[in-house]
Amino acid sequence: MSDEQLMVFKKPSYPINPAFLEYLERFDRVSKVSIYYDDLLRFSGSITVFDKNEVDTLWIRVYYNEFERAEIDLNLKKIYSYLHSDGNTDIIKFLNVDAIDYCTFGNSKPFRIKVRNILNDNYTYFYVKKADASRVYGLELEHILSPDKIHFLVYKDTLIEEHIMGIPGDVFMETLLINCTEVEKSQIAKEFVKFNERCMIRLLGDMRAYNYVIVPIHDFDQVVFKIRPIDFDQQCYEGNLKVYRPQFFKENYPMVKLVKDKLENSSIEQYKNEERAALAKRIFSNETRVNKLLHIMGNDNLAPDSHVEQLKMELYRLTHDINFKRANSMGKVLDSAFDFVTRNYKNVFITN
Repeated sequence: MSDEQLMVFKKPSYPINPAFLEYLERFDRVSKVSIYYDDLLRFSGSITVFDKNEVDTLWIRVYYNEFERAEIDLNLKKIYSYLHSDGNTDIIKFLNVDAIDYCTFGNSKPFRIKVRNILNDNYTYFYVKKADASRVYGLELEHILSPDKIHFLVYKDTLIEEHIMGIPGDVFMETLLINCTEVEKSQIAKEFVKFNERCMIRLLGDMRAYNYVIVPIHDFDQVVFKIRPIDFDQQCYEGNLKVYRPQFFKENYPMVKLVKDKLENSSIEQYKNEERAALAKRIFSNETRVNKLLHIMGNDNLAPDSHVEQLKMELYRLTHDINFKRANSMGKVLDSAFDFVTRNYKNVFITN
């Protein structure tokens, strides 16, 4: 099945409801600096951004008139200070906004902000996007339930995300995978199995190769690879269960082939079970916060009723868990998925 068949229509944007906004304020996710995505759209000119091989990156570098640029730069520096520290404005005099880039590709059409510390020339990025509720739920779930934390802020209809470092999956497969050792390929295969399982359980869809990154980590005499999602637009939206399983996207075929070549079926099941157990532990560790979030999601509208009906029945046929049939929203489908995982983890724990 092609990606076009998996995902037929462009996903609409869903607003952040008052209950979710209150939750975000409770956990310090609301920006104290007024900044609007639409303000950044008022650029007066742009040039194409090319990579080191002179290939068009589909980003353009934008420019503003002098008056607007001064105000935008100041607000972006303040945003940086809240995103990466405690909002201390003393650091602003050491910061410079080197570039503001606009992406012409994809759903979110983000702005990428490059901020440099003028004292040592270290720089980092963050992104400014429209605050779609699906994406914000996805970011919050990533922060709570993944092996990695992620920082973001919301201001009315604007979302600020920190940059997630790593090598884009498509770039890694095209240029670096072939040079990996056989041991490294086995380890990457293991991580893809775990990543695939994690995305399916938490209903994070559309993990095509350019929507996640490969993160190499040096550990003693080896390099260990981790996989992290970088796009959360398709959290709890599609009705087709395959959309939530990266293995079914054609761009991920090199990873799927790696799994088939390097792992026995027993090892694949072992790694799936390890990921479910790790996810269950994170749910237990953050039980109050997760339950609060799931309650809000359960009462939110995140997808058409037809998508909810299709997904809950596909999950029911997969698990035979009656809770999926009873779910009437995407949030409640996700709640049922978490309940299924934690219940099975408890049963294994008690049995052993």
